Amino acid sequence: MKKPAGRNMGVPDATEIILESISDGVFTVDGEWRVTSFNRAAEEITGIPRDEAVGRRCCEVFRASMCETDCALRRTMDSGRPIVNKSAFIVDANGRRIPISVSTALLRDAAGKIVGGVETFRDLSLVEELRREIEQRYEMGDMVSRSASMRKLFDILPQVAASDATVVIEGETGTGKELLARALHNLGPRASRPFVAINCGALPDTLLESELFGYKAGAFTGAEKDKPGRFALAGGGTLFLDEIGDVSPALQARLLRVLQEKCYEPLGSSQSVATDVRVVTATNKNLAELVKAKAFRQDLYYRINVVRLELPPLRKRKEDIPLLVERFVRRFNQTQGRNVSGVSPETLALLMAHDYPGNIRELENIIEHAFVLCPDAVIGPGCLPETLAAKHAAKASFPSPVAMPPLKAAEARAIMEAVEQSRGNRIEAARLLGMHKSTFFRKVRALGLSLPLQDGRGSLSGQ
Repeated sequence: MKKPAGRNMGVPDATEIILESISDGVFTVDGEWRVTSFNRAAEEITGIPRDEAVGRRCCEVFRASMCETDCALRRTMDSGRPIVNKSAFIVDANGRRIPISVSTALLRDAAGKIVGGVETFRDLSLVEELRREIEQRYEMGDMVSRSASMRKLFDILPQVAASDATVVIEGETGTGKELLARALHNLGPRASRPFVAINCGALPDTLLESELFGYKAGAFTGAEKDKPGRFALAGGGTLFLDEIGDVSPALQARLLRVLQEKCYEPLGSSQSVATDVRVVTATNKNLAELVKAKAFRQDLYYRINVVRLELPPLRKRKEDIPLLVERFVRRFNQTQGRNVSGVSPETLALLMAHDYPGNIRELENIIEHAFVLCPDAVIGPGCLPETLAAKHAAKASFPSPVAMPPLKAAEARAIMEAVEQSRGNRIEAARLLGMHKSTFFRKVRALGLSLPLQDGRGSLSGQ
């Protein structure tokens, strides 16, 4: 019978029993960085069987965020000093992103000679989940949210990032489509390669074609030397094509050929150039409707629509507004050298009541506007743009839960605004706020709010 890799035959020694019984993953490497042992917990956390792990280079097995840039085990092997509880994450065999803490040490034989290194790692998924539940916020790259719809999006993002599938991101202008594309790139195996973005709707057709595919010297008047296009610049990485719905039919045909055949010809060249990029597209238009109207090629639509991600507008996730305001205040404090502590409860209530046709970008501009005009440490309603200030004046008679803490007061204000906007329809108000109806009623009771007797659907209801 073949001896299992990483195990002793016969009666296991005490060390092996301990390593097999603990919940922390443990593996050892030799001087060539090849895995020499891999315990049971390491198998469970990484999803990789011991027999597949032993003998391979550790970076091929233990796909951690620190592997290529800041390997903890390498630092220990170089310095001789152990590292304890360094935070990182790995991508397991199923493409899931798992937060871990890592500790490393040198591995010595009975004579004290260094023969390799040992790394232990602890799965922090449960801890991270509990922390998120407590904070009720979810982060992915530069994106932050409290909404259930965004959480669903964040949950599938690691699997989408680990694949090489073409992605189309749909969402209104200003919802953060490029941030989502960058998060996909940074979480995926192409993270060390370039991320190149281009707005297809901002350039005329001929210029967009040369920007995408590049050109050879002499291709047209003024082309004095070769210029690489965005496909070449993104080699091995990700090319983000924003506003793909604005591309002309002629250029759609060229894009389709690149996606299908993985090659293209620069302008003025008769030779094909192979390309290796992941294409992520985005649009604020309904591509399916464009296909029906024959304004967008059906075959290209199916080619880019392998994975579809939809970013909800800010008006459907108003619970994110306080988080975003906090983030923008922190950013502008850093860039403008200010020390603004935040916004007043009245200002936050007003911001919560706004519908944001320009989405997150509009909210960011509002906070930047307030920073310019606000001389105080707290942003008041008077520092907001006049359109919002006028709305604030119009709502001055609206009952304000002044006795509540600022965040709860803002939450109460947003609920009452949604009820007013939906003419008392509780279900519609919950939908406007991006929350389930049971959550809506629970918050109404917790905040002690009195809803109109008329429920907006033609019947009388207390709640």
